[in-house]
Amino acid sequence: MVGKTSMWRNPSYLESSTGIFFFFCAWGVWWSFYQRWLVTGLGMTNTQVGNIYSINSVATLIIMFVYGVIQDELGVKRRLAVFIAAIAALVGPFVQFVYAPLMRSNMVLGAVLGAVVLSAGFMSGCSLIEAITERYSRKFGFEYGQSRAWGSFGYAIVALIAGFAFNVNPMINFWLGSAFGVCMLLIYAFWIPDEQRTEIKRESTPEGEKSQPSLRDMIHVLGMPALWLLIIFMIFTNTFYTVFDQQMFPTYYANLFPTPEQGNEVYGILNSFQVFLESAMMGVVPVIMRKIGVRNSLLLGATVMFARIGLCGFFHDPISVSVVKLFHSIEVPLFCLPAFRYFTLHFNPKLSATLYMVGFQIASQVGQVVLSTPLGMLHDRAGDRTTFYTISLVVLIALIYGFFVLKKDDQQVDGDPFIRDSQKVKVVEA
Repeated sequence: MVGKTSMWRNPSYLESSTGIFFFFCAWGVWWSFYQRWLVTGLGMTNTQVGNIYSINSVATLIIMFVYGVIQDELGVKRRLAVFIAAIAALVGPFVQFVYAPLMRSNMVLGAVLGAVVLSAGFMSGCSLIEAITERYSRKFGFEYGQSRAWGSFGYAIVALIAGFAFNVNPMINFWLGSAFGVCMLLIYAFWIPDEQRTEIKRESTPEGEKSQPSLRDMIHVLGMPALWLLIIFMIFTNTFYTVFDQQMFPTYYANLFPTPEQGNEVYGILNSFQVFLESAMMGVVPVIMRKIGVRNSLLLGATVMFARIGLCGFFHDPISVSVVKLFHSIEVPLFCLPAFRYFTLHFNPKLSATLYMVGFQIASQVGQVVLSTPLGMLHDRAGDRTTFYTISLVVLIALIYGFFVLKKDDQQVDGDPFIRDSQKVKVVEA
């Protein structure tokens, strides 16, 4: 690992940040209105939308685990990132000429094919790009949160224009995704800093220290009760990032306005502003972690989620709901950054990609497979308020569970130790 340098002088920071920026541009420009497209463009009910999200999650589950295992074998090589970028570059023609026509003529076949392609390029791809960026941050001396913030910044920029483009023609959003995907492909295929080339060569030599875990390492970690206790926590908390925020909230919010078109435009602006704040919070959350610790940061994220979803059921006017939506900008970094640090703290850091995929992202996908359709049915039958209160109650129960099962920062430290600022002061004084 190289020492920390100024981020603007660190070529791996610049490359990683640019790559993750274009990935989130390619994804966010259509993903932020994907649920609206399913409802207004394809005429689906909430139950059908839930089915689509469940099918997407099944594909994501499988692909994500494969991605994690392969990337841990590849070390710092970025072949999978290039593959994901290639899919992102083709999302526009795929949706225009294959996915949309199939969804209208044979919904089952269209849903399955779309789940494989969109999951491989985006839903699973997101976790893989984040895992690569986090690995580079440890290898090449920069702060992961600062680099990940550029992804949120990219999402915020495209969310600002997505609502207006959607009202003109939803397909514009998918073709813009392709344009950003081409930029991403160029970054990951051709921008390889010298320090990364050196590390790749070092890992390839027989005498070099291998970053790749052995099969025995993987089996050992997957058999640890601590991992599965964490997975249960993630299933009933982070799952609702997609179930609530993507599957339910966009249409709920748009219906608060006189016309759906006005709701789409305001939602795009609000979503953009929220993700701009999220980008800023990516830099703030590492400071929060140093103050309160990794475990407490995860619990704080679940607390914010409980309050945010519950308050969306309590308020029913655009202004109040908009303010509550902004809580999302705090919640996402409080799940994303502490989750990575929790894995590298309590488990073998060589398995960071696999652990992040299994313990954080795959756990969330399992929750979506199990919960998307029944919550969609509840949404159709009981309406917004009952559904939102139900989700909020589940998160509260998971929060109480997490308080008792999540490891403290000084327990079972099998990875890189975490030292709070207050502990550093005590060490200096001693």
